[in-house]
Amino acid sequence: MKRSICFAGGCFWGMEALYRRLPGVVDVTAGYANGDEASHANYDDVCTGLTGFREAVRVEYDDTVVSLPHLLFAFFAVIDPETPNRQGPDFGSQYQTGVYWMDPADEAVIRPIAALEAGAVPFFAVELKPLICFYPAETYHQRYLEKHPRGYCHVAPWKLAALPAYPFSTEDYVLPAKVLLDQRREAESQER
Repeated sequence: MKRSICFAGGCFWGMEALYRRLPGVVDVTAGYANGDEASHANYDDVCTGLTGFREAVRVEYDDTVVSLPHLLFAFFAVIDPETPNRQGPDFGSQYQTGVYWMDPADEAVIRPIAALEAGAVPFFAVELKPLICFYPAETYHQRYLEKHPRGYCHVAPWKLAALPAYPFSTEDYVLPAKVLLDQRREAESQER
């Protein structure tokens, strides 16, 4: 069944590139989430930091192929959950991290995973809220890194490559995503 969720993980270019690579993701749209009004849902206004909008991606996925916990695992594997209003070198309220659900039932899946991730850091700055509004970003932002392969991306290239192949299991998601991903990377390097 096709489902949707929205992630704000800093610059939407890298987040879009990440989710497009995951098996079971049907579509990804870069856009602006949970801001003040539709007329401000444009790059120039959002960059002022005065609109409340977050750069985000709406991920549409087939839940018979990829689960919400798997999508959350990918999210937490690439973000800095401790820093408000910043990811990598990008700073401003538009870069605030967040998970925004459309289906109220998703909150019961999101909160325990967020608690697991929050338990690994002294300060947890990720917003967890229902999606109030989402407006697609301008056309030039869509599939930006496909059009500009050497374009800026705050997501580490090794993570963009590793996460689609990661053998995710909900039962094994008992440690923070970054820990599990690093353990797998180390095990693979020792096998070589």
